[in-house]
Amino acid sequence: MQEAHLTDNKIRQLVGEIARTYEGDTGINFIDVSNLPVRDKILEVLDLLTEILFPGYTGKRTVTRSNVEFIVIDILYHVYTELSEQIERAYKYQCRMQNCDTGDCRRMAEDAALHLLMQLPRIRDLLKGDVGAAFDGDPAAKSYEEIVISYPCITAIATYRIAHELYLKAVPLIPRIMGECAHSRTGIDIHPGARIGRNFFIDHGTGVVIGETTVIGNNVKIYQGTTLGAMSFPKDERGRVIKGRKRHPTIEDDVTIYAEATILGDITVGRGATIGGNVWVKQPVPAGYTVTSAHPDLVCRTPRTEGGMYEI
Repeated sequence: MQEAHLTDNKIRQLVGEIARTYEGDTGINFIDVSNLPVRDKILEVLDLLTEILFPGYTGKRTVTRSNVEFIVIDILYHVYTELSEQIERAYKYQCRMQNCDTGDCRRMAEDAALHLLMQLPRIRDLLKGDVGAAFDGDPAAKSYEEIVISYPCITAIATYRIAHELYLKAVPLIPRIMGECAHSRTGIDIHPGARIGRNFFIDHGTGVVIGETTVIGNNVKIYQGTTLGAMSFPKDERGRVIKGRKRHPTIEDDVTIYAEATILGDITVGRGATIGGNVWVKQPVPAGYTVTSAHPDLVCRTPRTEGGMYEI
């Protein structure tokens, strides 16, 4: 059998074929411009912010009471510089898409980066409540340290709280990059546009989806597989999806939502309600109510001595 070799002619032919796929704007090309944010730089910033939010937990720096302020100031300057550059790229990308020529991208980027940094003390305070809710809500939790270093919900919620601040400043692309990074790491998908209150706990977490216009109050606990999603997507006269409308649920304070529950549409689950596992909710739930599905008939069987099963 003749061996296959990658010859110069084959290389040139292949390069030509690949280059031809770049012709035209197909939505996956970004050529002749240099203002798209760099994903790896954004994830680096996210890791640095995590060091500020949870000092000493990453192991990248030895943090002591005598050096903590030096570490924080070093990280802050690094984050401000790098994040400002990436946000500027994101704003320029948006300007390119919208034919904007204001020239304010740099100023807006520095303002957005500073806004996020100024929110870090408040984010830290919120995360203390989230960790406390996990400790109180999970009998298996032995310590706060165990929760911070190992629970996927803390990674997902911390990332959300960072990304949300950039979302509020209308920063394109970067909040979603951060959110999807947490999604890939934890299996928890929280859109940065959601509004989430204090003491939020996601038990186990895998498969949780929280949509963009979701509103979640204080002291809410949800379990794995929960979806807070949209019912449908209204379209305009040209058949395009109308964006920007409230289309996800509002979950009021002190609600518990058990595993695999699906709550859809712009409805409200009232304060103190309980949503059982594996239910499909499309209408409002009054405060204090419990929602469960009808129990299926259970069949228990005991083994025969010689194969087969007896039903009892």
